[in-house]
Parts: sequence; C-alpha cells; structure tokens
Amino acid sequence: GTRAQKDEWLALLMNGEIRSAFLMTEPFTASSDATNIETHIVRDGDEYVINGRKWWTSGAPDPRCKIFIFMGKTDVTAERHQQQSMILVPRDAPGVTVKRALHVFGYDDAPHGHAEVLFENVRVPASNMLLGEGRGFEIAQGRLGPGRIHHCMRTIGVAERALEKMCTRLLTRTAFGKRIADHSVWEQRIAEARTNIEMTRLLTMKAAYMMDTVGNKVAKSEIAQIKVAGPRIALQIIDDAIQAHGGGGVTKDFGLAKMYAGIRTLRLADGPDEVHNRTIARLEMKKYQDLTQASEGELKTLDVPRS
Repeated sequence: GTRAQKDEWLALLMNGEIRSAFLMTEPFTASSDATNIETHIVRDGDEYVINGRKWWTSGAPDPRCKIFIFMGKTDVTAERHQQQSMILVPRDAPGVTVKRALHVFGYDDAPHGHAEVLFENVRVPASNMLLGEGRGFEIAQGRLGPGRIHHCMRTIGVAERALEKMCTRLLTRTAFGKRIADHSVWEQRIAEARTNIEMTRLLTMKAAYMMDTVGNKVAKSEIAQIKVAGPRIALQIIDDAIQAHGGGGVTKDFGLAKMYAGIRTLRLADGPDEVHNRTIARLEMKKYQDLTQASEGELKTLDVPRS
C-alpha cells in the first residue's frame, strides 16, 4: 500500500483498534479459480464504482471490522491474470450491505464469523487502489502462501488437542471389563495419530524453511502438500476422538464437533484440495518431462532434480 493508505488504516490494524476482511470468493462462480470472479471495479473520474456480491468474507460480521480489501475485475479485456485488482473499501461506505452471517455446520463463529456482502454502486477514491490496476492476482498469490502455512500450523495444534482428548477419555472409561484404552483397536488409532501428526509437522517445518530460504515460488509444492495433508490428518484424528467419546463426541460438550466443523472448512478455504493436488501433480511431472525426449544413453546418466 501507499504511505497514505498505511497511515490511515495500517496503524489502527497493527494496534488492534480495528479489523479488516478480505473479499474474493463469490457465490455465483467457481471461486477455486480466482480468475473467475465477476464483481466489477469501474473507474469514474477520481473514483472507482464497485458492483457485485461476495461471500465467505471472514470477519465481516465483527463490529470491529472497519476496512475491506476487495478483489474485483477492472479490465476484462486484459491478459487473464491481469484483469483483477484490489482496492480498499470502508465497511461503512454507502452501498455496502452485509446481507447475512454464514454458518458452518450450524456454528456462527460470532463475533468474527463469515458473511455474504453486497456491493451496489459503491464509490471509493481512486487513491484506494492497491499497487495499481491489474495487480490483484499478484497480490493474492503473495498473500495466500503465508496464509496457508498459518492454517496448517493451527491445524496441527488442533490435531494435538484432539489426540489429548482421545487418550484422556480412553484411559478413564471402562467397557467389557477393562479400560477402553486397552482394547487393541485404540492402540492402532493412537499410534497412527501420533505418526501422522509428526509427519505433517515436519513437512510444515520444511515448507516454512523453504519459504524463508528460497521463497514462496520455489516452495509452491511443499505449501500445497501441507495444505492438503494438514486438514486431512486432523480430521481423521478428530473423528477417532469423537468415536472415543461415544454420543458425547457429537455434542457441544467436548468441543470435538466444533473442531471438526472448523477443520473440515480448511479443505475448502484458501483453495480446495483438488486445486492443490493439481499444483503438486503438475510440478512433480514437470521434473520428469525431459525424460520423454531423452535418448537411452541420456536416461542412464540423467539426474532428475528432487525437492
């Protein structure tokens, strides 16, 4: 952002006086492909006029949320990844309507929450544009990598908590004359849970190390891998913990149902598993694409690069 943008909003955000929300996902298009967004940002003199509808805007229902970082299209004729721009929109700007809070398996996550937001002829100063027209996709890609690894770090913590709850429950309940923990099926599940947590933790640490040392672009595959692996292993552990708690596991009494709802959402948030697996597969195949053109002699000496 510009110096003026930072002076107006960043200091308040850093001091915790206000909050922001990021708006990219839309209800009427497949938002797993960010180039599909349909909301428009149109220049009109010294202002931009915004029209469209967003949803799954995390944090928008919170009364402390004062500024939106909005992604829309400024030029539909430009190159595919240069049609999008990001612009700052005050939450109280005329024409902005928070239509409803969106519940996740019945949980509203108040006061933070997630919302559907409507923009009808919303006008903001042209100076609110971030970096310049056509830079929105670039900004999004720079932000999403660090965001995804943050999700994975928290996910590992949730998995640890679910495993703790599971073990505590199994050690304190008796069935068929012995502790539930002493039934062999639970030994298998606990062992797999610990192994999967440690594997995912190490992969997350590797991705973080690569981001710090060689950059997000080189670490693209590792970031995608942890975004897929983290929620999947956590969901399995939470599911086993629910099973260990019997009927209590699906109530609100033990917090496991809410854990499941939150982590299940992460298989969609910041890109669904299918998109990340597509990235992993394409990067993997790219390592070997020269093999299809190599001679028999070259194949014997070819050193295929590995991450």
